Order: sequence, then structure tokens, then C-alpha cells
Amino acid sequence: MQTLTQTDLPGLPLLARGKVRDLYSVGESLLLIATDRISAFDHVLASGIPGKGKILTQLSLFWFQLLREVVPNHLITADIAQYPEALRPYSSQLEGRSMLVKRAQMFPVECVVRGYLSGSGWKDYKATGAVCGIPLPAGMQESARLPQPLFTPASKSLGGEHDENISFDEMVTRVGEPAATRLQGLSLDIYNRAATYASQRGVILADTKFEFGVTPGGIVLADEVLTPDSSRYWPADQYAPGGPQPSFDKQFVRDYLEQIRWNKQAPAPALPDDIVAKTQRKYLDAYRLLTGRELDLA
Repeated sequence: MQTLTQTDLPGLPLLARGKVRDLYSVGESLLLIATDRISAFDHVLASGIPGKGKILTQLSLFWFQLLREVVPNHLITADIAQYPEALRPYSSQLEGRSMLVKRAQMFPVECVVRGYLSGSGWKDYKATGAVCGIPLPAGMQESARLPQPLFTPASKSLGGEHDENISFDEMVTRVGEPAATRLQGLSLDIYNRAATYASQRGVILADTKFEFGVTPGGIVLADEVLTPDSSRYWPADQYAPGGPQPSFDKQFVRDYLEQIRWNKQAPAPALPDDIVAKTQRKYLDAYRLLTGRELDLA
């Protein structure tokens, strides 16, 4: 299986290369391609994870379909047979890992929802007894379920730097009160529906983040949604609060980089074959559990 870490589509305007996705202009639309790049500690690593972009894309498509009655999304089509003629020569780079989407004016915030006390939320709680300024009961354990899901927006980084948590009041300042309230409501609604669905599949959705934009038709859910790159998923049958949990994401990668004592400065190192294989397996496991389907990466 080949690893696609960078796309090459001569003749098409490249608008951006993110940590994982490449974005091209296609007439009035945008072409969003999920590569096999993987990042950790805010750096793109020298190794990719074969098929990772396809897994992320197919899982996002699954959730877009499942949530379509909750909120519209930016998807036009992911069927390359329906793509404009100019894209046909690049089918091998696009098949299974790309989406043709509507242009949207993106809100400059990440809409984070936390259902469990983990990650930066746990660090914040230990230091302040609160998460992003929202007080919580004393004596909570790491990975404990929160009394209710918390909406904790973050600034959206533009240059690859780490996103920073902001208060809801700061979000109001940035996007206006009507939009902030609407995005808060949508985010909590999506999280609750997705968490309920995931629990029925034996998976805990601990936290996640969403991105929204505005089209002429109104607010849409955009970018990726509820993938292991944007969400913290745990196997429910192994859940045990009081410490970190096994997860369906790139934790193998983070653990390896900590083990080799990488200084988290560029250039980022390559990954051993076993770490690549284990990480790919985790992403595939998440897809299989959540969708009930196997994904052929050939």
C-alpha cells in the first residue's frame, strides 16, 4: 500500500497545505484532500500512515450523512465520477480521500466539546479546579465523565501554532453573540447525538472539535468531523477512570516520540514500521467499530 504524503495537481490553484489536508480551488468549489501525513506536538512527522487520509475521509462522510438532519454540511460530492473533467487525470490521488465542497466563510474558532476529563482539560482541572474557567466538582479523577458536556471554544491557529482555549465571551467578541450561541448549541447537539451513537457501538466519545462556516444558505459543518484526528475515542469495555485510557488515535506515535526524547523541534523524526502499523490499525479499528464496515485501503 502506497503512502500519499503530498498531492501534486498541476494546473489547479493550491490554496493551502495543512498538517493533514491539501486544499485546491476548483471553479466555484473547493477540493479537500486528506493525505497520509500525521502530526504530533504541532509538527508534521517525516513518516506518513498508509491509507490514513482515506480512513479520515470515509469516516467524515459517514458522520456527515448521519448528522445531515441536525446541521447542513459543506459536501457537494465525494464521487470522483462526478468531479469536474479537469480533475480526472488525478483520480489515483483523489479516490477515497477527497471531497468536493462548497466555499464557506469559516468562523475563526474551534468548537470544542468535552464529555470527559482528559488531555488539556485534566491538566487545567488539576491546576485550577476548572476547565477553561468552568468550575467543576472537587475530587474528580482523570478520565472521569463530566457532570454534563462542556463547550470550550479555542482560537483557530493560522500558521500551524497550537490552538489556545478562549472563553465564551471572547468567542462572542470574535464572531458575535448570535453566531456564538448558535455554534455552541449546534456543537453540544452534535456531540450528544454522536456520543449516544458511539456508545451503542461500544465506543466512548470523550471529546471532539468542530469547524463551521457560512455559505449563502447559512451555517454549515465543514472540514472533517468526528474522526480520530479531531476526537478522543476510547473503547468502552476498557474504560477505567483514574488515569489515561486506551484510545483510537495516534497515541502510539506520541508515546514513541516521548520515549525517544524528541525535543519537539523541527525536523520531526520518521517512525519505525511497527509504530506506523499499530497506528494504522487503531484508525481502522475506529472506522470499523463506528460504521460497522471494513475499509479496503488497496
